Amino acid sequence: MRVRLWGRCSPSVAGAAVLAGLLAASGTGPVPGSPATAGVLPSSAAPFAPAADRTDPQVSVSVLSSRPDTVTGGRALVRVEPPASVAPERVRLSAAGVDVTDRLRLVEAGGNPALEGLLTGLAEGESELVASVEGGGSDGLTVVNHPVEGPVFSGPHQEPFLCDTDRFEPAGGGGATLGPALDEDCSARTVVRHVYRDTDGRWHPLPGPGVVPSDADTATTAAGTRVPFVARVETGTVNRSVYETAVLHTPEEEEPDPWTAPRRWNGRLVYKFGGGCTGGWYVQGPDTAGVLDAPMLERGYAVASASLNVFGNNCNDLLAAETMSAVHQRFVTTMGVPHSTLGWGNSGGAYQAHQIADNYPGLLDGIVVSQAFPDVGFSVVPVVTDALLLREYAREHPGELDRVEQHAVSGFLQFESIDRLAREASRVDPRGACRQDLPEEVLYHPEDNPGGARCEVFAATQNVYGTDPQSGLPRRPLDNVGVQYGLHALVEGVIDTEQFLHLNEHIGGLDADGALSGERTEADQAATEAAYRSGRLLNGGGGLADVPVVDHRFYEDDLPGGDLHMRYHSFSVRERLEQANGTADNHVMLVEDKERSPDGFVSGSPLALRSLVELDAWVSGMREQQAQNPRWEPIDAIRASRPGFLQDSCWIGAGPDAERVVGEQVPLPAGRGDRCADAFPVHTSPRIEAGGPLASDVVACALRPFDAERHPGEFTEQQAERAEAIFSEGVCDWDEPGRGQQGLAGTWQRF
Repeated sequence: MRVRLWGRCSPSVAGAAVLAGLLAASGTGPVPGSPATAGVLPSSAAPFAPAADRTDPQVSVSVLSSRPDTVTGGRALVRVEPPASVAPERVRLSAAGVDVTDRLRLVEAGGNPALEGLLTGLAEGESELVASVEGGGSDGLTVVNHPVEGPVFSGPHQEPFLCDTDRFEPAGGGGATLGPALDEDCSARTVVRHVYRDTDGRWHPLPGPGVVPSDADTATTAAGTRVPFVARVETGTVNRSVYETAVLHTPEEEEPDPWTAPRRWNGRLVYKFGGGCTGGWYVQGPDTAGVLDAPMLERGYAVASASLNVFGNNCNDLLAAETMSAVHQRFVTTMGVPHSTLGWGNSGGAYQAHQIADNYPGLLDGIVVSQAFPDVGFSVVPVVTDALLLREYAREHPGELDRVEQHAVSGFLQFESIDRLAREASRVDPRGACRQDLPEEVLYHPEDNPGGARCEVFAATQNVYGTDPQSGLPRRPLDNVGVQYGLHALVEGVIDTEQFLHLNEHIGGLDADGALSGERTEADQAATEAAYRSGRLLNGGGGLADVPVVDHRFYEDDLPGGDLHMRYHSFSVRERLEQANGTADNHVMLVEDKERSPDGFVSGSPLALRSLVELDAWVSGMREQQAQNPRWEPIDAIRASRPGFLQDSCWIGAGPDAERVVGEQVPLPAGRGDRCADAFPVHTSPRIEAGGPLASDVVACALRPFDAERHPGEFTEQQAERAEAIFSEGVCDWDEPGRGQQGLAGTWQRF
């Protein structure tokens, strides 16, 4: 197996910053002059590392806790590996010119001795780590330390920003909050407590060290051992976010450090991402996705989450990635390097899992997502704004399209989804979904405060898209120029040519403030290009190509009141993977009836938990395949290690006796006659019904002149002239790349 050794950062600024404060490390370093390899060495902080290749005659230094250029809070877990011929006591390590060799400890790493230490107090900015051998060579590595409150790579902080520490109740904490924020960056003191689960499933603080109450439940570990259901919970702040971690651990056990892991931790970290979006602006958030997850903890998983990894608090995947990076680093410097980090997210949590895995490879080794979307800005925003336009068109022009005809234009399974999704368009309205305690005087108003905070998707990612120099408003990659709404309905004879023309003549678009406009919406070219280059529009060809993805879905297309979580979005993800990589063999779809798990996507759901366990096996098997076949591409190891259970499947039936049908999942119309497609039909959206791609990856379509002779509909001469006037800028040519469409500019981008 391999451990992720983060890449190195080349110096970009001459010189190195001095240390601010002392450098310290947990544990005891090697005793000078003692035999370096005597006795049994403790395990490395990265215990799953392969046997090290010591054929290189040079000493090497690396950072285990993060990329060297994304260190936060002055903390870095480092490893120094001497050549096989060099005794470890001959090795020296300096940081910013200060000798810190005595901060290192001797460990066993992959069958060979190495030196590791936890350095703290690194100064902000660049510092040079230099590992050397007395009388021999050396190796240098530049680390870049960022403030614990950030930012690291997301760009300038959002302002204003509401602190929620006084509303945040730590998991199992008995109702007490973290109290008022310590500073304007919403910091709070780090709190470590032990909590227990009672036999009714509730969590409580332990009444005292070593005191396990009589009503405490027991946990049966994956190894079959029954232990008190007691967990160590750590709560603190990084990147202006509250984070939490939890793992089975009792106060009698040794306090964890990178070389002393909790006995019942299985070495895996599950990082939970919370859902939502609307209202997720300018706030720290009073909750995480929940770390006291009994089924996960019982199986030995450590669990982590953060308030800015809940999209209902922070609808910004870039900031979510930065937060996860900081929390993951804090976990590693406390517990050591996990064997693997597995993402777990539903709906808005799936946005994060997809985009973090793709844009910031190395943070997630595999993901389980449910009710998935590729992203928020380009799979959700177009469908909800199109639904709004269709709803308002029907209200303004009663009688033009009846219920059946509107339904056909929408592409949705349920007619009610038109209104349901139209309400979700508030996420592009700068005043539509602000949290109520944001002061009115700081909020955007077109006349009274045009420079105020805008509570909407594109303003949240203004660091990427930029600002229009003339209007001062955030640039928007939103477009419907040339979209022929109702095209499929016209071709299929559900609406006639006059209805098609009237619809497209009057459907209009949205203005810069998300208000209805008689003009179509035209995307800002710079923002459109940035969306593709930056990965805000999920590409699929970055890190996501190399990690296993289990796409679980409760079928909700048929909910009586309509729903946003339509099944076609899973196929959009798969289409993007295939387009970017030529394959989607790392992507597995599992779909079932919602009634099989009334509590939704929780680890108490049998299929959801099974998906996590199987993903864990898949990632572990992939590591083994890569170790055995070092020349393989990651996709080869993914194919060779996929567990037999993880095959495209659906479960037909609502109860525990539902029938599993195994087979490649297919959308309509190709899926007609397929049992899964018939049981869980894949319906679409107004944009796809206008000819758009299933991948939902075109921000602004390529345009060509309207040509009645080439058009699949039938037009009289007068109707053709009218159509040319309606589509004066042209109609969408979906066979061509969109305006500004391009590839991902790279991973680990900074803004």
